[in-house]
Amino acid sequence: MRQFAVIGMGRFGASVAEALSEKGYQVLAIDTDESIIQDISDEVTQAVCLDATDEKALRSVGIENVDVAIVGIGTNLEASILITLSLKEIGIKEIVCKAISQDHKKVLEKIGATRVVQPEREMGTRVANSLVSTNVIEHIELSGESSIVELISPKDFIGKSLREIDVRAKYGVNVIALKRKIPSASKKEEEEIVNVSPKAEDVINRGDILIILGPNENIEKLQKKH
Repeated sequence: MRQFAVIGMGRFGASVAEALSEKGYQVLAIDTDESIIQDISDEVTQAVCLDATDEKALRSVGIENVDVAIVGIGTNLEASILITLSLKEIGIKEIVCKAISQDHKKVLEKIGATRVVQPEREMGTRVANSLVSTNVIEHIELSGESSIVELISPKDFIGKSLREIDVRAKYGVNVIALKRKIPSASKKEEEEIVNVSPKAEDVINRGDILIILGPNENIEKLQKKH
């Protein structure tokens, strides 16, 4: 099982550390604030208070043993850059960093970050997409050109099979999964099932959600069917 280190216990870092821990992974949490470390110590495998810009301090807690390091520091650009450089020097193969601007992102990528995220920007994009497309439940941008979206089935898809609607030929996108609500065993409420490998003969029901993968411009054309 992969081991993780999360450096910087702000809102982003703490949420990542807690989510990884909840999934059963070993998580080393690092921050310079003793009170923050005390607060999160029960939520992760190990929590230590140290200055992560000090490479020797990082090595002292066995940082070289982790598979992935997440640098959650955003506002202190110098610290973010120094820590990333140290992690690269130590030999961490996967370094995920938080950036607060495009320039910050470019610098982190140049010095060795394997992935750079901009949480506020990405969340803003997802919210904007959901607001302008009322039929879209979720929008995850994979790159500047393609996305995965959860789309409420258009009315003229209902009662037809995936082969009949043939969105790949007509719109240049792929249906990678289907979500459907069915009565639960108690019949008091519905439960959601996800068909992650839908077949060509599967028929679309009213209320079904299509999980679509494809180029953004093609997805937008499909959205206009509503």
